[in-house]
Amino acid sequence: MPSQGAGPSRRSHTKSRKGCKTCKRRHIRCDENYPQCRNCTKHQVRCDYMESVSDSDSVPSPEQASVLLSPNSEQRVEAWQYTGGFPFPELNVYPQPPVQELSRNELRLIQHLSSISSDLHANGNASLTIWAQKLPRLLSIASSYPYVMHALLSFSANHMAWANGSNETRSIHIHHGGLALRGLHEAISSFSQANADAVLAASLLMLWQSTDWRSWSSLRAGVQSVLTAMQTWNRPSLFAEVITEGDYLANALRVHRRQPSLNPVERSNTFQRIVEALQRLRMGLAGCDVELYWIEQLLLYVQSLQTSEPAYSPDAQFDQLYYLRKWLFWVPITLLRGQSGGQGPAMLTLAHFYATALVLEPLYPDLGSSFCSAIALAPLEKIIHVIDMMQSSRAMDAASIETASLMQFPRENAFAYRNQAGVQMNQPAARQTLPLNFIAAERSGSGSSSSTNTWAYPTPGNLSPAFHPSTPSQHPAAAAQQQQQQQQQPHVSWLGVPIGAQQYAGFAQGTQSWGMPSPGLPPSALEMQEGQMYGYAALGRGAGGGFVPASVWT
Repeated sequence: MPSQGAGPSRRSHTKSRKGCKTCKRRHIRCDENYPQCRNCTKHQVRCDYMESVSDSDSVPSPEQASVLLSPNSEQRVEAWQYTGGFPFPELNVYPQPPVQELSRNELRLIQHLSSISSDLHANGNASLTIWAQKLPRLLSIASSYPYVMHALLSFSANHMAWANGSNETRSIHIHHGGLALRGLHEAISSFSQANADAVLAASLLMLWQSTDWRSWSSLRAGVQSVLTAMQTWNRPSLFAEVITEGDYLANALRVHRRQPSLNPVERSNTFQRIVEALQRLRMGLAGCDVELYWIEQLLLYVQSLQTSEPAYSPDAQFDQLYYLRKWLFWVPITLLRGQSGGQGPAMLTLAHFYATALVLEPLYPDLGSSFCSAIALAPLEKIIHVIDMMQSSRAMDAASIETASLMQFPRENAFAYRNQAGVQMNQPAARQTLPLNFIAAERSGSGSSSSTNTWAYPTPGNLSPAFHPSTPSQHPAAAAQQQQQQQQQPHVSWLGVPIGAQQYAGFAQGTQSWGMPSPGLPPSALEMQEGQMYGYAALGRGAGGGFVPASVWT
């Protein structure tokens, strides 16, 4: 019984038996989130919980994990390692990956991406995806720059983890992503014309893999700065097609515009248009099981957005569009390499995925076109061209008429989006914060390196103005929405983006109650949490904002 005047007794609580040393030293309860607890995340300090957990509780280390390939692919890797000859000469990769400097797992990851790109180039479908046609050029650069190679290996492991739900592959993805950002951070400190292509390549690869708005916005601003600097040099670039003036994606990356928000009636009408188009396509895909599965997933996703509260803050907008953006990278690979080989049903399905990204853009004004819509426009227009060519080569039978009818939604929205894009490209817009002192030095000097303080990629507590997330003008309800989110204990909804444990923030490590459909999971497993799918259910949600650096960064 407490003594008189001692006040109420303390509330009982469960003690942490395996908490980190920092929490024990501060006499606070550690939540034991791996690999970094929330208390250390909050105070932006390195957590030693990774060393505190037992081996049985830990995620498999990248050194212990193994990438699994088909027997045929494994034979190609073995022959590659023995002869030193790159197994895909048709991709024209030069210089070729240094096989003696790469581990067996790393060769497997390169084999995985290269085989995808090779197959899609062979059947003429590489341009129907966002990244497959860029892979040979990315791999050529990665062969000379280790941090670009780590970014590419992370990208490959990311796809494999999505496709098969492997915990071990997910840990490899995170491992290489951390090394890529560390190397990119160092490369930025000596940025010049010599390494500009490598910095841009690594930046784009990491931008594609970001899983929270803060890290994505930082990387997008970094890509914008690199493109602006390269534009002033007027020199040949391996990414020349990316920085072409007429390229809308490059323009969207260079100049970030915030579009006006839609009113509730416009928002409702926008969702209804998408739902009706997907329902029509679903009826036309009878007998096409794979395509039908993905259209049903997209329809469920759009209907869930439709019934959700509007997203006012950039973070909330990122959360809601995250799954669609993820699908834009991976679903085309599944459909174009499948048994249908990119035939009519697959193209119709992908056209609706891409068109959905275009139509949804006005509902998420803080993200801008570079988040989803700008990367979806080019492959959508290519699909429209291919379908037109297919129909012109045969008589207008019932199937052709039905295809033309189902393509009306993607075709109309691609045309409208391209016209609007042309108008915006001709309008002046204020640029986002750029490293003006760096650009001025490049213009007045001879490509001298910038200072470390001028360029810095996302690191909590170390975000330079050039790479800081944009701070768009907020909707009146945005501040209240953000404050409410901060006050509440992290609530997991199926629209919540999987923000990673803070040591590797920017990669998917969180928990989701809906899950991300992938070919590795049957439809009945869609209620599984994404954290469980990838073995990260215990990680919880970090604070976002890029990778918390390892000790060498701080």
